[in-house]
Amino acid sequence: MLDLIKGRRVEDALNTLVFTKKRVAATIEKLLRSALENANYLSTEKNLDVDVDSLYVKSAVANDGPRMKRIRPAPMGRAFRYVRRIAHIEISLAERSHGGESVATVAGEERTSGRTSGKAKARTAKNKPKGPAGKSKQAARHKNKKKFAGSSK
Repeated sequence: MLDLIKGRRVEDALNTLVFTKKRVAATIEKLLRSALENANYLSTEKNLDVDVDSLYVKSAVANDGPRMKRIRPAPMGRAFRYVRRIAHIEISLAERSHGGESVATVAGEERTSGRTSGKAKARTAKNKPKGPAGKSKQAARHKNKKKFAGSSK
């Protein structure tokens, strides 16, 4: 569903979602309308220069959300477990200029990446403990082999 609206103007994306017969289309339409209202709020209240008519869907992604474990009754007093999955849908809008290129991102795209820098990785690798009590893994394996070598009869 999200691939249908990626890269389209907001008006065209809303029309596509209204006339699509998928059940999730109503939820995505509600989210897209909310993003459009957020952009409209930015242009009126926050005095940002946003042309609402030139907005397009820059990206639309559905990520895994939390999973809820539930139990369903089964025959003979047993119970079957099942997992209810939830999705996080992210939509970001951007303003497109008359030439066709993206001018600015308006709604969405405000999260930061969880990646660490190279220096932070080096610091964490330096502090990482090595094997049991500071010995190397190979020495620990060699010790275990000796311990179990004479136990077979």
